[in-house]
Amino acid sequence: MNFSIFAVSLGLTLLLELPAAYAWGLRSRHNLTVVVLVNVLTNPAVVLLHALGIPILPLEASAIAAEGFCYRHCGKNIRSPYLLALCANGFSYGVGRILNIIL
Repeated sequence: MNFSIFAVSLGLTLLLELPAAYAWGLRSRHNLTVVVLVNVLTNPAVVLLHALGIPILPLEASAIAAEGFCYRHCGKNIRSPYLLALCANGFSYGVGRILNIIL
């Protein structure tokens, strides 16, 4: 597997999910760092497991659950952490799908 797939996927995810988290109301350096770290944790695993043949839906659901858990337990005063994870992942996944179609 080509390393650039991981780099592009993670880079695009961060490029989309950091502003989404900011729009959600996350402003502190701590919470924005949590956003970066949870995506560094989940994104490569999802990309690898999907490349190995696991369907994307259960992988995305697992990533949303893990990210929501991390936002709830590691973030500071993040409102609706699981909903944040769902919205941010849905947004980045949707944009990624669109880019895959047009590129």
